Amino acid sequence: MACLTGFTALRLLTVVAAGLLLGVAPASAQAPAQRKPAPEAAVCQNCHADHVESYLRTKHGQGGNLKGPDCQTCHGNADAHVAAGGGKGAGGILGFNNKAQPAERKAAVCLSCHQGDRHLAFWDSGAHRKQDVACSDCHSLHGTPGPGSTIALRKLNPTISPYVTTERQLEYETCTSCHRQIRSQLTKPSHHPIIEGKVTCSNCHNPHGALSKAMVKAESIPQLCTTCHAEKRGPFVWGHPPVEENCLTCHNSHGSNHARLLAEKAPNVCQDCHDASRHPGTIYDGSGGWNAATPNTRLIARGCVNCHYHIHGSNAPAMRGKFFLR
Repeated sequence: MACLTGFTALRLLTVVAAGLLLGVAPASAQAPAQRKPAPEAAVCQNCHADHVESYLRTKHGQGGNLKGPDCQTCHGNADAHVAAGGGKGAGGILGFNNKAQPAERKAAVCLSCHQGDRHLAFWDSGAHRKQDVACSDCHSLHGTPGPGSTIALRKLNPTISPYVTTERQLEYETCTSCHRQIRSQLTKPSHHPIIEGKVTCSNCHNPHGALSKAMVKAESIPQLCTTCHAEKRGPFVWGHPPVEENCLTCHNSHGSNHARLLAEKAPNVCQDCHDASRHPGTIYDGSGGWNAATPNTRLIARGCVNCHYHIHGSNAPAMRGKFFLR
């Protein structure tokens, strides 16, 4: 035991000695690193104090990030800008909120550091890149709070304290600022919990580019959906072809007025394919109705899934499985 204690003490002395030789104090004696603005930031702060201060609170400029970018890293050399007395676009300074600046130039600044990020591997092939969307259209390096955040609301009225779960706006708010047609679907009665903040757009899509349609994060729609809905994956003894081909044949992934995100209410959604097979698929045809001459009991409280319950696939034997019966 004495030998072990001596060896441990010897190791500690070696570590401390190595630290002294390298000019590094022991961890307990080190003060936490603090980010100091670059000298040129003091000049920028004379006119852009709010931008400099908000930047130092972000991940790029936060305390401890000693190698983070500074003003001129992203906005370019400011000598000519300062000599011209400032002003929008003066001295060739790059303004990311300036719509006149091409998206390619603004994105190139970000890619100069983030080019190696695996999420950006297919940026050049993605729809956003092809539609001239710049990084700054979605990201704010100066940490400006969203319009619905607590910070923004308190500036309007310091007495209110709204019930929110985060200071940042939810991701879908950023995406639907352009994709307005998707926003209308998210507010329908049946929808994925996106507006509630439990599911995000980037859970299914890669906004930084992908080779797949709609930049989904899988090779096919069924592969994407079954990452969460694993019970629908199979394999099944009796498979339903639309399930294996594309879930969107029957469902609307963003939202629907019908239960279970169905594109139509059953039996209509089934009749899109099964329009004239076995017991008639034309339930709502002109031969039946509410009148006494041609009563039709299928107009209410009836649906294909009342009997064909395992519609995504079945492992039941014989005919029960073949026709997805209960």
